[in-house]
Amino acid sequence: MILYTTVPEELIFPPDQEAFQKRHIIEMNGISLLIEETGENQCQIVRVLSTNPNHYLLESVFPGQKVPFFRS
Repeated sequence: MILYTTVPEELIFPPDQEAFQKRHIIEMNGISLLIEETGENQCQIVRVLSTNPNHYLLESVFPGQKVPFFRS
């Protein structure tokens, strides 16, 4: 089977179920982000999923930055 996708292999075939459950796609200030839970009400930005090149230049959403995260 061939998958034509921009999604990284780790998201399609995660190493284990626990790692997969910690990652979420959210929208923050109109920018789609892939985040990973790191602790109580906190997460780390893993990847910017936007198609707008200007979003990659924003310091507020660069990968590795920790942001608050609240489950709904």
